[in-house]
Amino acid sequence: MNIDDTTIESRILKLLAERSAESSICPSEVARSLASDEATWRALMPEVRKVAARLAEAGIVRITRGELLLSADEIDHGPIRLRRGRGFAAD
Repeated sequence: MNIDDTTIESRILKLLAERSAESSICPSEVARSLASDEATWRALMPEVRKVAARLAEAGIVRITRGELLLSADEIDHGPIRLRRGRGFAAD
């Protein structure tokens, strides 16, 4: 299964739009929504984090660990959550 960055970005934004503005999503939710089997969604995780980092740099999402706001270069390991950023356009 070949899933491109545009598809991952769209899914991140869709999942965030479906939640309240204060809510967050886990990157694994994004991966699991794109691939049903564990091996495939786990293989997607680095790409999901990469796309999330790009969206964070653009101000569209915020990346957090607990209450701590992380920069894009701090997310290569450990648990993170994705939240709406100032540039998030909710429809």
